[in-house]
Amino acid sequence: MANPKIFVGYSDITSLLTYFTDTTGLVTFHGPMAAKDWAHTHGVDLPSWQGALSSDTPWDVPLNPGVAALVEGEAEGVLYGGCLSILVASLGTPYEIKPAGTILFLEDIAAKPYQIDRMLMQLKLAGHFDAVRGIVFGEMLDCRQSANQDYTLQEVVARIVGEFGVPVAYGLRSGHVTASNITLPFGVQAKLSVRREEVRLRILESAVSG
Repeated sequence: MANPKIFVGYSDITSLLTYFTDTTGLVTFHGPMAAKDWAHTHGVDLPSWQGALSSDTPWDVPLNPGVAALVEGEAEGVLYGGCLSILVASLGTPYEIKPAGTILFLEDIAAKPYQIDRMLMQLKLAGHFDAVRGIVFGEMLDCRQSANQDYTLQEVVARIVGEFGVPVAYGLRSGHVTASNITLPFGVQAKLSVRREEVRLRILESAVSG
């Protein structure tokens, strides 16, 4: 496009982030929104915002404490994704997501573990994990189970995506979050390194030009 603009958001905006990236090749940004995040103290992670919108050299996403390694490994691919329920809703439509070759970021809010299970299984059965190179889950805000369930959401995630032989991390705070919303540029090359002692997500190319 002749005059590209910076487009930032999350939640329902996921459908636009993926559509713009898939159809135009433009980089979009999964990150803070004006009324929800910028309006609150500590609502935005400023280092990632500045890195995503201004860095012209590789930079590390400043991961929040608590990001966990579910499956160890290392991979490179195009960073892509968004709100899980919105991504799943695209299946079977002209706007169906194209996650092949990506480091796939998935997050959601207030979905029960059994609902996350169902949505991940739908992506799996649709073949959308087959060519993914790595997976990063968000904070999964309020995705809590009933008190009598003896399994965790992390266990649900690992059971479904652990068989694909790609690195998987859990807990990156972008999108629906408790605080300090991290900005992720979608459509650029990234490197994911998942080790038991450290998770690292490095953006390998500039997300903006000029």
